[in-house]
Amino acid sequence: MTEAMLRTLGAGATTAAYAALCLAVYARQRRQRTAAIREAAALSTDGETPTTLVLFASQTGQAETIAWQTARQLRAAGTPVRVMELNALDAATLSSAGRALFIASTYGEGDAPDGASVFAERVMGSTADLSSLHYAVLALGDRQYKNFCGFGRALDAWLHAAGARRDFECIEVDNSDPAALAAWQARWGDIAADHEDPVDAFAPWRLATRVLLNAGSAGAPVFQLGLVPQSGPMPRWASGDLVQIAVASDPARPRDYSIASLPADGELQLLVRQEQHPDGTLGTASGLLTSTLTIGDTVALRLRPHRTFRLDGNETRPLILIGNGTGLAGLRAHLRARAAAGRNDNWLVFGERQSAYDFLCREEIEAWKSAGVLQRLDMVFSRDQAERLYVQHRLLQSADRLRAWLDNDAAIYVCGSLQGMASGVDAALRQIAGDAFWRDLSATGRYRRDVY
Repeated sequence: MTEAMLRTLGAGATTAAYAALCLAVYARQRRQRTAAIREAAALSTDGETPTTLVLFASQTGQAETIAWQTARQLRAAGTPVRVMELNALDAATLSSAGRALFIASTYGEGDAPDGASVFAERVMGSTADLSSLHYAVLALGDRQYKNFCGFGRALDAWLHAAGARRDFECIEVDNSDPAALAAWQARWGDIAADHEDPVDAFAPWRLATRVLLNAGSAGAPVFQLGLVPQSGPMPRWASGDLVQIAVASDPARPRDYSIASLPADGELQLLVRQEQHPDGTLGTASGLLTSTLTIGDTVALRLRPHRTFRLDGNETRPLILIGNGTGLAGLRAHLRARAAAGRNDNWLVFGERQSAYDFLCREEIEAWKSAGVLQRLDMVFSRDQAERLYVQHRLLQSADRLRAWLDNDAAIYVCGSLQGMASGVDAALRQIAGDAFWRDLSATGRYRRDVY
């Protein structure tokens, strides 16, 4: 038996074990779900089932997806539902609700995701009387981080301290753990009636191209990869979306990557930096993509809509695109979409180490500048001068121009590293625009991030 067959069998066995566990949890908790639905109906004083709020705090879109799944399950069970992002919720609406279900991801080391940043500051930062509220929390996280499910836990504690009554203890999910998700789903409706769309299934994609983009760099190698479906037509996705790569040695933890191309380009392109551990071994996913696979080999991949980073709602606005390193991927896809739409009111602020080695996708970016697709281009190379300069410094240096773009209704998209770049950009934007304007940008979808 070949090594590939053994890996396939191992992954299949793991999947089967998870499936069995999920079914066991579902069977055990189905009665609890029925009781919860009956209790929701009993809360009504006029004989009608009250509306249940299904609230999501999302960064990459997983929490939003689960929220809509939950809503469909509740509706199928006869419960009226209203789905909202947490940033759209105010204290008065929450206080007047009979029941609210929260699906909350955690960002970085215990922080609220962008989809809940305004709620965390405005609502959780104030006192509230939620004594009439029944609630439940599904907290999404990653145990590799110190503050696992930090925001979900903080949200649960705040709700309880404000007098709200738990339907059951907070369910914590480590990296999309199927058993934990099944425990949540079993509360509200028939799991079998709520399958994902086929586009969400893992399928084999073939590595068609791989090009080193930063030869001679002092940093780790960055590769541009081109992938095509092993069979069938090229599926559809939007600029800003993600893919997940499944790794045979760790099938429970797929890795997210920003898509750097559009379907019209004929291949799904990624920008991947090769991670190397202190012992010299390569990162599991980055090593697979940049070294282990050879041209023609396949990898299990699925598309993930990233609605909070799409251009949806900002198509007619000027765009300020800010990023560093492989974060260029998501910004590049947006710029390709803007070029195709004939929108030239774009400003790219991008940072890397040295211009001579780390100007990723240089020919394409310079062509956009020459053609007018980029109205303004600021490339910031931190090691090309004695003083280390980063994109947040360039924003502060260009504060007047940035305010003018914002006054002209521009939207801001940030893609790249959370620590350093994204946090620095966030602080610079608050300083330039003011806290009130920053909150308005976040609440209205004019400030969006895909950072990691």
